[in-house]
Amino acid sequence: MNSVLTALRVFEEVATTQPVGLSELSKRLDVPKSTVQRCLKTLAEAGWIRPSTANAGQWVITGRAFSLGSAMSSGDDLREVALPELNRLQAETGETVHLAVPDGNELVLIERLDSAHQLRAFLALGTRLPLHAASTGKAYLASLPDAEIERFLATGLPSLTEHTVTDPATLRAEIAEIRTRGYAVTDQGLHEGIAAVAVALRGRGGTVRGCFSVSGPASRITPDLFPVYGEKALAARDTIERFLS
Repeated sequence: MNSVLTALRVFEEVATTQPVGLSELSKRLDVPKSTVQRCLKTLAEAGWIRPSTANAGQWVITGRAFSLGSAMSSGDDLREVALPELNRLQAETGETVHLAVPDGNELVLIERLDSAHQLRAFLALGTRLPLHAASTGKAYLASLPDAEIERFLATGLPSLTEHTVTDPATLRAEIAEIRTRGYAVTDQGLHEGIAAVAVALRGRGGTVRGCFSVSGPASRITPDLFPVYGEKALAARDTIERFLS
């Protein structure tokens, strides 16, 4: 725990004083240089900081921190409105419920309501979700105009598991199905052994504010339960959207 807290202190100091070097960080934090160096390496490997291109030997934070902060801020009122109904959905299904908001060509996870099962789906808050592989991502994709979908498809569909949809024609057909039934599914397309059902949440102006999913082990969330959880998710969506601005 101490190492985690130290890394957070290092990150906060970089964010406050950037660009900043190892010696200055060590002095400001009163932490040995060797410890600061390990923290800098860990933070860089995780994508939160990078070496300054203008100042050799100094560090700056990356756009990842800015984009996550922006996404979390934009999701604050959505979270407040959605949580009561999402809590009911989690209790009813017994599975993990995730809430994510759009950020460019990805979604960012801003809330997780955990299942009580020992074997359950787990994604850390702040996780970035690919649109073609996550159920929430597919729900969001299906809400976009066809021209935007085509621009996204042109960027390529990397394989994350052996079940990930990587063929544009297959994904187009799946998007058409999502638009018809109202919910998206993924069966081990994002992570091996995990299945999920998701829907998009629209504000009063029609813009998608976020997406939420019911996720769990594929051994429990089997294809015959997709329609059952899909209908429960759609009912929760309808309730939440009545209060969204």
